[in-house]
Amino acid sequence: MERLLNVIMTIGSRRRIDRAKLFAVIPDYAEAVSEQAAERMFERDKASIIALGLPLVTERDVLDENTVQYRIDTAGSGAVLDLTTEEYTVLLAASRAWDATAAGGAARRVRAKLLSLGHDADPDLLRRTPRGAVESLPVLTPLLEAVVAGRSVRFTYRSTHGAPAERRVEPWVVGVHEGHWYVHGWDLDRAAPRVFRASRIESFPAEGPAALQPRPERTDLGEVLERLLDSDDRAAAVLRAAPYKALSLRDRAGASLEEEDVRLPSMPRPAARRLLLADVRWIELREPVLWREELVEVLTAIAAAHDGPAETAVLERAATRPSPRIRVTPQSGDHLSRLISAASYVMSRGEVALDELAAALDITEKQLITDLQVLFVCGDMGAGWEDLIEAEWEHGTVRVRNAEPLRRALSLSAVEITALLAGLAALEPGTGQAEQALDSARAKLLGAVSGAAGEEDSVRVPTRSEIAEAATADEMAARTADRAEQVLGAIHAALRAEPGSAGTHLTIRYSSADRAGTSVRRIRPLRIETDGARSYLLADCELAEGRRRFRLDRIVELLSDGTPMSRPDAGDGPSLAGRVEGEVWLRLGPAGHWIAESFAAAELRDPAEADDDGSTFARLEDPLLAPLVDAVLESAGAAEVLSPPALRDTIVTVARGAVARHTP
Repeated sequence: MERLLNVIMTIGSRRRIDRAKLFAVIPDYAEAVSEQAAERMFERDKASIIALGLPLVTERDVLDENTVQYRIDTAGSGAVLDLTTEEYTVLLAASRAWDATAAGGAARRVRAKLLSLGHDADPDLLRRTPRGAVESLPVLTPLLEAVVAGRSVRFTYRSTHGAPAERRVEPWVVGVHEGHWYVHGWDLDRAAPRVFRASRIESFPAEGPAALQPRPERTDLGEVLERLLDSDDRAAAVLRAAPYKALSLRDRAGASLEEEDVRLPSMPRPAARRLLLADVRWIELREPVLWREELVEVLTAIAAAHDGPAETAVLERAATRPSPRIRVTPQSGDHLSRLISAASYVMSRGEVALDELAAALDITEKQLITDLQVLFVCGDMGAGWEDLIEAEWEHGTVRVRNAEPLRRALSLSAVEITALLAGLAALEPGTGQAEQALDSARAKLLGAVSGAAGEEDSVRVPTRSEIAEAATADEMAARTADRAEQVLGAIHAALRAEPGSAGTHLTIRYSSADRAGTSVRRIRPLRIETDGARSYLLADCELAEGRRRFRLDRIVELLSDGTPMSRPDAGDGPSLAGRVEGEVWLRLGPAGHWIAESFAAAELRDPAEADDDGSTFARLEDPLLAPLVDAVLESAGAAEVLSPPALRDTIVTVARGAVARHTP
């Protein structure tokens, strides 16, 4: 890394430098065991410098064609964006949507490169923009790189139906759907298009040969996944729904919050059944009659499977599945990108507080000091010691001087732009009044991507539609209903209001997922948070006399000040409030494996060979009760609760209650 920084400083400090002099002044080149070793070292360094986003130019001397010279093109164009303060702020917020440690190089580099732009973020807008939580997986960066480069990949994949197996795929699109990452492409072994859930990839994808199968002109990941549930048996379901409940079904039907008679658009029976089961606590399906009968059969079977003690002998014989060990190794380019960005950030401001710079880079102050110590010993190797970089951090203030070649924004690669687009998709549910800035920032990213792939002819830049699809979450998850726009506007106004003023509080009607009816609460919003496809509001709640987390799409109405606060009605069914204390064991059939991923299972077990029926056993720790009950019902019998017994009894009660509503 120090060698790379010295090469950049030495080339960038002058108009140009010839190859012979560069090899003489860079110690690692000069001390190489052979000229061929120095050449190989320099070729690797050149590739790393270009990957950083610095426009390294190679030229032949006009008087001597045998002399090769290098310079960094200060006028070089690339994906260095001209952003407004608002656009820069939402992109900075989008970069926080990734867990930089888990997601790999693209996630680590993109935040540092944004800082190198030298912009100041709008602190008020940044505070009101949710800190996202895009599903962060170390396999994403190589998959995104394969899409951009037009190459195949090889990885170990555990499908829902069996043991892990090696797959060879030419990926067409890597995208987010309902908060989870998927890869859609051409399966070379099956000679057909296939969809893979990224969280089920159990090895670091290895790059393979160039892709040969023609890529579709347009790939809509949402449509591909919906086709998996397609059927000739289609109808428009008619149902009765409790007021303010079954919100996702109401949104699909375009029904008001209080309307009881709801008619869904025509859809395949398998897709409709899953949606209806997920909200079956709040609905009664009336038509089609055959679908209603099927719903009764499924619910009756779920109740019967949970009636009485569970069969746990197979669980005791099952073997714990080892966690996949996927390497996440920080690359020198990632670290160097951070070093250059730190220097650029400080020089654009003159001086920066040590804690502020560490927070901006999302590293500890100890890591930052280590970075500054590296800067301190690097510089233009073709001059004297006085041309080394000056880095100071005494008394908690950072200053960087004599590093002008680093004072330029690092351009973004197509992969890094795709990572940012995915982050923007995660922010969409909670942006509200910042939506215009988000849309314009996305447009500039899409406009820049055509020049972001570098100079190599082998790099394939995705089309606008492909890049947009790679970062666009399912529309139903990414865009709240019209009512949410009003709610978000009021929340953002309350977040902007001066502390202590009347505008800091709101009165809301809230429809909880765990109990019947609604509650009326007076709250003081604190911040918006995003968890995958869902956005939440953290607020001080007067009714609860403490801080509570409210799902944004369940804030169904804004009420006038002075509206009396109230708790929800008890309802006829069991209370599903709170969490299941302790651990929960589930038996998951192939169609129910998604539950383990959605609830972040703490342990998975595979059945003994004699018991193997394709099931998996999952242990959950302190899961939320209502969402887990809904997930078991939604699985249509593919999930069985093994313990605790009280949760089994709750499943029986809820399932039989739903059967009773559907039985004449």
